[in-house]
Amino acid sequence: MADTLREQQLRMTGFIRDPQANPPPPGIEARRLAVYRRLFFGNMQSLLAGSFPVLHASLGSTQWQALIEDFYTNHRCQTPLFTEVAGELVGYLQTRVDLPGWVAELAHYEWIETVLLLSDDAELEHDPDGDLLDGVPLLSNLAVPLAYAWPVCHIGPGNIPLQAPSEPTLLLARRGADHKVHFSRLAPLAHALLVSIQEQQLSGSEHLAALAALAGTEPQAIETQGLELMRNLRSESILRVSMWERL
Repeated sequence: MADTLREQQLRMTGFIRDPQANPPPPGIEARRLAVYRRLFFGNMQSLLAGSFPVLHASLGSTQWQALIEDFYTNHRCQTPLFTEVAGELVGYLQTRVDLPGWVAELAHYEWIETVLLLSDDAELEHDPDGDLLDGVPLLSNLAVPLAYAWPVCHIGPGNIPLQAPSEPTLLLARRGADHKVHFSRLAPLAHALLVSIQEQQLSGSEHLAALAALAGTEPQAIETQGLELMRNLRSESILRVSMWERL
């Protein structure tokens, strides 16, 4: 009996994905197969170029096409949603240890903007007058602290770093009330505090005490600065205080 429909589909998709490693399905003209290949690969390349415009421009057309061809051939996406394919590329790039380190980090930096723009996460219930030191501070669902070894916000065509600087690039990405994503630089204390709040539910005092211990100093040495920092973050709706002692 002739191949089942599924077998025919697998032959077709295998050839379209990687024509060098898979024989063409029988009974279909090479011209038609080439049209399908250009259509599918072209759509993928166009989709990702739109999601990563700076990375696309920084790599140049030849290297970009080679990269997307390898991704198209060898990566198995775990999502059928076009809006999530960019995240698949980010994960794929993190496995490409042969590429310069800035490539994966720049892709992640561009991808975070899309994630926040498309996010429909609801904010947790919070106490607008909650005590920042005694209460449990919460990070907004529309804010993400970021740390990169490479200066991702300055990379672009004609400005490709040859090596990572000695200091990391610490950033906060957040979606504002204007429904736009904003990036701002973070001082080391602000970044460490936001990461601590993101990862564990403690009171504000406990977060600052833990950071002081890491720095080898007394909690009182950073409490004033830390409290002022938390007040500023709350005024920008980046931090909130839980209505409960522990969620």
